[in-house]
Amino acid sequence: MPDPGARGPSVPAPPSEPAGTVPDVPTPSAPDLPIPAAAFALAAMPRPPVAHPFPPSTGTPPAPPSEPAAVPTAARVLGGPTGLGTTALSLAGSGAVAPSEPASVSEPVIVSAPAIAPGPQRVLGGPSGLGTASLSLASPASPAPTSHRPSPEPAPAPPAEGQAVPGLYHHPVPEPDPVRVEEVSRRIKRWAEDEVRLYPEEWEGQFDGFSIGRYMVGCHPDAPTVDHLMIAARLMVAENAVDDCYCEDHGGSPVGLGGRLLLAHTALDPLHTTQEYAPAWEESLGSDPPRRAYRSAMDYFVRMATPSQADRFRHDMARLHLGYLAEAAWAETDHDPEVWEYLAMRQFNNFRPCPTITDTVGGYELPADLHARPEMQRVIALAGNATTIVNDLYSYTKELASPGKHLNLPVVLAERRQLSERDAYLKAVEIHNELMHSFEAAAAELAAHCPLPSVVRFLKGVAAWVDGNHDWHRTNTYRYSLPDFW
Repeated sequence: MPDPGARGPSVPAPPSEPAGTVPDVPTPSAPDLPIPAAAFALAAMPRPPVAHPFPPSTGTPPAPPSEPAAVPTAARVLGGPTGLGTTALSLAGSGAVAPSEPASVSEPVIVSAPAIAPGPQRVLGGPSGLGTASLSLASPASPAPTSHRPSPEPAPAPPAEGQAVPGLYHHPVPEPDPVRVEEVSRRIKRWAEDEVRLYPEEWEGQFDGFSIGRYMVGCHPDAPTVDHLMIAARLMVAENAVDDCYCEDHGGSPVGLGGRLLLAHTALDPLHTTQEYAPAWEESLGSDPPRRAYRSAMDYFVRMATPSQADRFRHDMARLHLGYLAEAAWAETDHDPEVWEYLAMRQFNNFRPCPTITDTVGGYELPADLHARPEMQRVIALAGNATTIVNDLYSYTKELASPGKHLNLPVVLAERRQLSERDAYLKAVEIHNELMHSFEAAAAELAAHCPLPSVVRFLKGVAAWVDGNHDWHRTNTYRYSLPDFW
């Protein structure tokens, strides 16, 4: 580890951008961004054929199918339709105004939630103008006009390399904006190296191979500016630093993990103590790379988040750390969990803190009382559970090749269900698909019963994160490769 040095009580203001750097890139107006039709009861749109049929569980496996073509963006449009009478349905226009100038990290940039729509039927029924039949959240009384159809949309960019898991239910996404990807990648590396001294020189290749710029741009297509994307990027990098350095690849161990996690958590949820002991705690926040990263990332986050958004994130990070501790305890006691026990652990040790900040990264706020509703919590939990199984599937060969025993869903299924490695893997795909369908059904039900613009936009943001997370796993061939089961 590099010498951390002493840290003061606050993170220095971000250094000015050197000459010649790319300025903050505002969101293009009304972009065509994919949002799953099923998640919002868009019954008029046919489902894209992206879930390949399962190969048989016995016999000679068929050859893997080629990566499906990108789904037409009409099925999943964040910016809303472009036909007549669709203005009120746009979520990228008047509902959430992107700032014309780059956001400053020293001031909150939270856009108020859009005003409540005129009434449930206006939202559920959708507009009645041309080109809007597929946007209806309720069954239309009559078919939409077929004349004067809008011009066909341009073909999306070809997908990046990488093969999707055969049989995995997912939605293709457009290629992330390359300008934003490059700028987020540049800024996050400078933050990691200069501000928090995150890794030694020999880890640089692994940091670059993580492709954090592509990851965050793909998961947050409605972020108003690069500054907003950087909120998510710093937190993601910090969370992975804690996982790697405390739990897994770079010196992690289950022994003593609880103490390390608790002290690191105080970088997110600060200690309130006496004047005598506060300086020692402040100094501890700069004692290792994970705590420096947590502290700095959280400092940037709270400048752009509301107090309720910041507290929501702290709560979800406590959930994550609890999941880490459960897995560590099983490792120390040589406990082989039942399948349901493993799934319970993974509901905590999962990606939940990432999609739950989609409104902060989007520059608006889902009110705390709406976020806390049981129906919304179920949607978020199912999204986190499904995306975590995606990680289990794509990291399967990577973890098998690593020293020691790594718990993942196929491994647990093979042990507890007495399945072959291949059949256990295919069963894990089935479990993922069921979780995804449950997520989309729960989101559709919530959108129908509570069609407030802020709720619908948040649900779309979570769905976009789910899809972007899969696409990053699929395309990150530096980290992941599929098993030879097909």
